[in-house]
Amino acid sequence: MRVDLLTKEYPPNIYGGAGVHVAELVRALRERGDTVQVRAFGEPVDEPDTTGYADLPELAEANAALRTMGVDLQIAQDCAGADLVHSHTWYANFAGQLASMLHGVPHVVTAHSLEPLRPWKAEQLGGGYRLSSYVEKSAYEAAAAVIAVSHGMRADVLASYPDLDPAKVHVVHNGIDAQLWQRNTSPEATEIVRRHGVDPERPSVIFVGRITRQKGLPYLLRAAAELPPDVQLVLCAGAPDTPEILAEVEGLVDGLRKHRTGVVWIPDMLPRAEVIALLSAATVFVCPSVYEPLGIVNLEAMACGAPVVGTATGGIPEVVADGETGWLVPIDQVSDGTGTPKDPDRFVRDLADTLTTAVSDPAEARRRGEAGRERAVREFGWDTVASRTQEVYDAVLRA
Repeated sequence: MRVDLLTKEYPPNIYGGAGVHVAELVRALRERGDTVQVRAFGEPVDEPDTTGYADLPELAEANAALRTMGVDLQIAQDCAGADLVHSHTWYANFAGQLASMLHGVPHVVTAHSLEPLRPWKAEQLGGGYRLSSYVEKSAYEAAAAVIAVSHGMRADVLASYPDLDPAKVHVVHNGIDAQLWQRNTSPEATEIVRRHGVDPERPSVIFVGRITRQKGLPYLLRAAAELPPDVQLVLCAGAPDTPEILAEVEGLVDGLRKHRTGVVWIPDMLPRAEVIALLSAATVFVCPSVYEPLGIVNLEAMACGAPVVGTATGGIPEVVADGETGWLVPIDQVSDGTGTPKDPDRFVRDLADTLTTAVSDPAEARRRGEAGRERAVREFGWDTVASRTQEVYDAVLRA
């Protein structure tokens, strides 16, 4: 069987959890002996059975969504000969749907996020958001199967697209390579931490993620003002969606720095070894997302032995065991798809209180971090993800 896996992100062009998922899934499937052709956006990479696709020059001045669809046309044409196509995110969904129609093969979609639940993307894409929403809706409703990365995500898929047959929507959790991601407090790692301006002797809260509405960074920055004065805030945060949210984050960071020390902002995409060093040195990792289908970054933190303080939304409660591997922060959200807290001040206050509790008891934080590592290894290995994904493929091909 030949599977053509279609994706916006693929190494070295990874900027989010979907790209990590694709890279690790491909590796695990190939290790099982499966034939996987990767078709990814961007320049070709030096890897067998992997093809990169550049934007069409004719669409260089077009809306970003139209440029995406131009790449999809090229990918769809090249899927001839595949037994099944598997697309990830709306960027590649159009290619998957067209390839399915053109070549008469089943199309499997993995749901990493949903356009109806990210209305703030209209700020970024303008009218392109209507195109991305159309692409996603039509692809999901026509797909032979949809894979959701959490049970919470499955519920969101069915709520967003009620015409979907629930029997076609399967749950396969994201995974983590616990050999690559593990605690490192060696002298070399400690030097990396110091080089980034973090004092390993002081307690710290670390955030790793993109600057986007769904990640909830502005709420964290407001909550950080209430943390004990000796606590550092480490932000590995870049790739802003819009100039507006970047300006908001810059203003909040500047305000924090006027009243406390230890506010470290690293806007660059760091090598894995440096992220591991920073996670290993942290007292606690924080995921303040208002929308999070699962959050591979939580698994990465857990694999490094960092306890997680996460919002009790989406798939986060399926990863973070409250009271065991971390703390969950309650949130009551509006139902307009934005994930906005009904009472933002209360959410900020609850986030600040929970973080303060976590950093105030280092021994308990360490205990929960160790339990998180055990849970990540036990339940979220990529070999398990590949096996369950293969089961979906087999069911689709038998149908």
